Amino acid sequence: MNITRRALSQGALGLTAVSMFAGQAHALEGAISDELLDRADFWTALEAYTYAYPLVTMEYTRRVTSNVAKPAGTKAPMGQLARLRQYPNASFRDVTAPNADTLYTYGFLEVTEEPYVLSLPALGDRYALFPMLDGWTDVFEVPGKRTTGTEAQTYAITGPGWTGTLPDGVTELKSPTGLVWILGRIYCTGTPEDYAAVHKLQDEMTLVPLSAYGTDYTPPEGKIDTSIDMKTPVRDQVNALSAVEFFTLFCELLKTNPPTAADSALVEKFAAIGIVPGQDFDASKLDVILQKRLPQLAFARMMLHFKAGDGDFEDINGWSYSTKTGLYGTDYLQRALITAIGLGANRPQDAVYPVSTKSGGGVLARAYKGSEKYVITFPKGQLPPVDGFWSITMYDAQYYFVKNPISRYSISPRQDLKTNADGSTDIYIQNESPGKDKESNWLPAPEGKFILMMRLYWPKEANPSILDGSWSIPPARKVG
Repeated sequence: MNITRRALSQGALGLTAVSMFAGQAHALEGAISDELLDRADFWTALEAYTYAYPLVTMEYTRRVTSNVAKPAGTKAPMGQLARLRQYPNASFRDVTAPNADTLYTYGFLEVTEEPYVLSLPALGDRYALFPMLDGWTDVFEVPGKRTTGTEAQTYAITGPGWTGTLPDGVTELKSPTGLVWILGRIYCTGTPEDYAAVHKLQDEMTLVPLSAYGTDYTPPEGKIDTSIDMKTPVRDQVNALSAVEFFTLFCELLKTNPPTAADSALVEKFAAIGIVPGQDFDASKLDVILQKRLPQLAFARMMLHFKAGDGDFEDINGWSYSTKTGLYGTDYLQRALITAIGLGANRPQDAVYPVSTKSGGGVLARAYKGSEKYVITFPKGQLPPVDGFWSITMYDAQYYFVKNPISRYSISPRQDLKTNADGSTDIYIQNESPGKDKESNWLPAPEGKFILMMRLYWPKEANPSILDGSWSIPPARKVG
């Protein structure tokens, strides 16, 4: 998307937060002067901030999630795996938009000096995927049922400059950067029996340095850095950095997370504001006015892209989604936006995440309220077309699970959905039970505002498909 001078100025002055950014993407105070808009270094700095945003955010995420001595809950030291053992409940506040469909097994690695070996167990017929993100948030490999099958597999994740010989039976996956995030997901129904089965698979997953492969390896304890803010959300920490702090860290990260060849023309321009790959940031080349205004304006530009995304987001029947995730090429603005609103997003062939904040869609759409009743009707034969699974999750206005009498946070075919006489399927979305005979199809809502998110894992690529627009999600209709 081409953000023009006029659009940026208007967006910065009139941008209102979408629901997931209430209190964060706020309207900017004061006009952007024509003098600032006419300066080449302003636009260069804006491009540099947008380009750098994913790498800086990944580093802050790494710091927070690995700042522990041993794996515990959602965190694990560098080079080790965290294993989430159960789905969160309505009291969970560690991250926004949690899911109740897959159990995560994940960890951060630094492969600049030495590769790491990841061993995956045989999964049987169970759906799982193990995407690997580089420092720029591109998903460079995705072992799993869709791509590599469900047999036992062993991979060596190597850094950009590594050369060497691997043991027999170990397949090399080369990361473009030294920083790697493994973000594995294993489908689980949430029953005690299925929890136990998935826990066994999680425990059979191993991650070790190449030099320790085949040995009785015990990972060292992680070193805790007490200076790291473990409470403030990562996005807020990144957005609070001054331009100098932001670019100083960015230049340090560039030393082990190099730009791609396709980035070279853009990155060469950054030298004018003190950014040269492999060197420390030269703050003297970034004007004081830019240092003061840049972070706020650059984030507003990302949100303007979300608001008027020139085709990067579809908005159909009240559902908004993007199929431009996971691999971004030179679309740096889209990459930065997805980092801000959905860090860790999969490739669209693996998952699409439509979100709905209003009923019906169009000019008459209204925000969902728990005091109203809504129905989503899937006509006969038109349930979401996926080879993995689908679900619809209920969140409150802050993207957290909603407490309800049946402790149901998402709805999917595993609830044994009942069909109507004509073969269609209704999903009832409301605060109170629709009646015992319909509770299998009930997604409980809070009393106040709420948000819906659909998860489509391994969406079918042949017609009908959400990937090419030949299948659309029905609207949530207000009834009664």
